[in-house]
Amino acid sequence: MQFIDYVKINIRSGKGGNGCSSFRREKYVPRGGPNGGDGGHGGDVMFKGNAGKNTLLDLRYRQHYRAQDGKAGKGKDQHGRNGETLVIEVPLGTLVRDVETGQVMVEVLAETPQPALQGGRGGKGNARFKTSTNRVPEQWEEGFPGQERWVELELKLIADVGLVGFPNAGKSTLISAVSMARPKIADYPFTTLVPNLGVVPSSHFDSFVMADIPGIIEGAHEGTGLGLRFLRHIERTAMLLLLVDAFLPPEELLAEYRTLLKEMGLFSPGLLEKPRAVALTKLDLNPSSGDMAQATEALEEAGERVFPISAVSGAGLDALLNFLSGAVAAQRAEEKSKGEPEQADGWGTGGS
Repeated sequence: MQFIDYVKINIRSGKGGNGCSSFRREKYVPRGGPNGGDGGHGGDVMFKGNAGKNTLLDLRYRQHYRAQDGKAGKGKDQHGRNGETLVIEVPLGTLVRDVETGQVMVEVLAETPQPALQGGRGGKGNARFKTSTNRVPEQWEEGFPGQERWVELELKLIADVGLVGFPNAGKSTLISAVSMARPKIADYPFTTLVPNLGVVPSSHFDSFVMADIPGIIEGAHEGTGLGLRFLRHIERTAMLLLLVDAFLPPEELLAEYRTLLKEMGLFSPGLLEKPRAVALTKLDLNPSSGDMAQATEALEEAGERVFPISAVSGAGLDALLNFLSGAVAAQRAEEKSKGEPEQADGWGTGGS
């Protein structure tokens, strides 16, 4: 399936139905009395998360989305039918942003419909205008218009652990070794062109989701390489695992590590505040033990937890996964203790 993480669409809520001007036939009542019903409300537009989706591909080839209009009122005090709500399903982690204002309208983090645009109110029928001094009202209301917006949908994958590293650092090999994910693996840069998600089982804690983010290079925060397109996917991960090739000379290894931190910080300073660890990969290639010790010492002095591993032979994976599982469990417990944040009112303005 093609991975699409950005689309722009036009959404419009339904127009309210017109009220009705009608009179019943009844003896001793002037002109029978008003009995025009109200128009139905227009349909709302909502966005709902779907855990089974991981791409916005379904929305790419259709640009306009319309909720149903309300039906007009009728005589005999019959109100018009309300328009059906339009529910647009998107992957969890999708942001819906107003193109004109840049304001985030909806942030889809659960499989619960969240309001984006409210449908127009139905117009009042003439029965609503009857008073003691106006027994024969002929006025009625037209239905109120719905709202319309051009919106950007931006997908930021939700995962517990995000793998970050230069091209060919071993991210795809690692995720394929510890989960059922099967990304493309080859010996050339930028083999991974889209993020891959894998569920990692754990013997001590609940399973967790790992995301293989396409390679970062110098200048990624400005769009170099795959650049900005995939840096945003690590914003929603609970923690980060930086992968660096252990076969590199210590000075090059540390330079790559510093570049990763620099690019993340320039893209979003908040990324540097996330819990993280460093994995020195490709132990199966037999890097120099002296170089390994020197690099490990330098990284630990910088405050990093360091795990030398080989995804091919399995060396060091148990220790790494135990650490990640425990860190993810602690992160989940902390979030649970804080409680669920209140959902903001997502209705747009106007068109009431």
